[in-house]
Amino acid sequence: MCDTLALRGACANWLAKNSDREPGEVQRVERHAAVSGDPAERLQCTYLEIDQVPDRQAVILSRPDWMWGAEMGVNAAGVAIGNEAVFSRRVLKRGEALLGMDLVRLGLERGTSAHEAAAVIIHLLETHGQGGPAGWQDKRFRYDNSFLIADPVDILVLETCGREWRLDRVKTRAALSNAYSLEGPVTMASAGAPADGFAATRETWLKPTFGRARERRACSLAALEGLERPSLEGLAAILRRHDRGDGFSKGSNRDLCLHHGGLLRPSHTTNSMLVRLAPGQAPGLVMTGTKTPCISLYRPIGFDGPSSLLADDLWQRGAVQHDGLARDPAARTHLRNRVAAAEARILPLVEAGRSDLAEVLVEAWDDHDLGEISGKADMAAPPSAPR
Repeated sequence: MCDTLALRGACANWLAKNSDREPGEVQRVERHAAVSGDPAERLQCTYLEIDQVPDRQAVILSRPDWMWGAEMGVNAAGVAIGNEAVFSRRVLKRGEALLGMDLVRLGLERGTSAHEAAAVIIHLLETHGQGGPAGWQDKRFRYDNSFLIADPVDILVLETCGREWRLDRVKTRAALSNAYSLEGPVTMASAGAPADGFAATRETWLKPTFGRARERRACSLAALEGLERPSLEGLAAILRRHDRGDGFSKGSNRDLCLHHGGLLRPSHTTNSMLVRLAPGQAPGLVMTGTKTPCISLYRPIGFDGPSSLLADDLWQRGAVQHDGLARDPAARTHLRNRVAAAEARILPLVEAGRSDLAEVLVEAWDDHDLGEISGKADMAAPPSAPR
């Protein structure tokens, strides 16, 4: 299960995603440089080998470490993509093709705008199909995909069913949560795709129902509508939501911050991403790099310079933190208060285009020099930075 949402703002577009996967599956944050004139003719994706292209965008990805593809990411052209599992009657039940995560990465590497990234995904979907074992340990887990694709100008929803697809341009806000959502006429669709959408006749019942997919989507849309103004802090609060309790207690499949709960809740939020996309500016990007966003710090990353998100052991340290806090409600409350205080300084710097200064505060956090968080922010922030 996953939740992805996007919002149009007056000066920027915004995209956010919680990646929900098996609770022990490591998810790496990676940065790949742009490529020009690559002579390689073929590319090995997770299962399928396809034609390579010579020129590719620089990308920042969140990648489950056993696969080639990515759950979500951003490229240097300002395109951000997150995908969602959808459960169709056309899913490939045997054999292997491109995973939805492969399509995310390919769209980011090869697309310079939201529309171009969508065209890349559609072409590859129609050419090669989608499918194959998509779980880390559960190799019976297969699904089709929907995508939320944004750049500074446009936000697109692309839903797929086998090799069919429907695409629509978002006017104000959108949310995807493991169920088909496009109904009626759309901007574009493949030949043969049902005019009223995939949900009515192509969607299976069990997983969207027990996963509370439509309840989670409704929660995301209501929260987006309730924002006074778009901000990384506001999006973070949405992705940390629990229906009741605090996730560690009274957890539910209605939670956006999903905690593993046995057979009825097999998934866990294993990384979380927020991004601001403004014309003429580098993406303002933060990720937790760790599981369980309700107890994790959103950390900045850009296309150059240092970032703690690239540390090899970050995800594992977060998993240890989660396990310790599961036994200590008071410590959870204390940590959440510390995170809120730190992010109140970090996230505005990222929005102002100063991820380098925000990383100074993250270094203080990692050094456990918590008393200096506020002072370091005052020293780091330029006079024009939001406070």
